[in-house]
Amino acid sequence: MNRINNLRELSLEQRKDLLNTLKSRFDKNMNRHKDVKWADVKVKLEADANKLWSINEMEATGGEPDVVGYDIKMNKYIFYDCSTESPQGRRNVCYDHAALEARKKFKPQNSAINMAAAMGIEILTEEQYRELQKLGIFDTKTSSWVKTPDNIRKLGGALFCDRRYDTVFVYHNGADSYYSVRGFRGSILI
Repeated sequence: MNRINNLRELSLEQRKDLLNTLKSRFDKNMNRHKDVKWADVKVKLEADANKLWSINEMEATGGEPDVVGYDIKMNKYIFYDCSTESPQGRRNVCYDHAALEARKKFKPQNSAINMAAAMGIEILTEEQYRELQKLGIFDTKTSSWVKTPDNIRKLGGALFCDRRYDTVFVYHNGADSYYSVRGFRGSILI
């Protein structure tokens, strides 16, 4: 599924609907963002049309983005994909463009790194993934690619994570592999 919107702008109605969705999710999941006020987040979202578009792409591909923190030094809110399982609209992708190009047969339609870049988000690192798992239980039936260190990637591998047996696991696979239950989670600073 390749549904990335190239216009990078939302209509007034789309912005209103997205902000309502985000506020509802924010209110239902206060454990993810203690001491954060929705009014402050909303001001930041309304002030940055490009980032709001990116958040909409996260939502439209099944990521259920939510505030998971605040970076005091940068004065920015941190959003992660908080869907229970790896976002449905971002599964069945290999790790990056080089892996996609290297695949001789049965190429997937896209890669995690390409999709994240097109959406204006960053793929979660292993550390961010572990932080997300402290906020809830995620990826018990799916898995998510995570940012892979260059030394591993240069050798053809890539990392992914999931949660099984109440434990977060990090695994490796060929970067060109793809599965219907593996996608990726993203983050964005607003």
